[in-house]
Amino acid sequence: MAVENVGEKYHCSVCGNEVVVITVGGGILVCCGEEMEKIAE
Repeated sequence: MAVENVGEKYHCSVCGNEVVVITVGGGILVCCGEEMEKIAE
C-alpha cells in the first residue's frame, strides 16, 4: 500500500516498529524485508 497522507501510521508485523508519516514522498514503507501494515485510525 502506497503512503498517501501525512499522519498515517504503519506497523511492522516482524519487529513491532511503528512509524508516523510526516512527509509524503510516494512509494511503500518496508521494514525487516516486509511491507509495513497501515494501522487503522
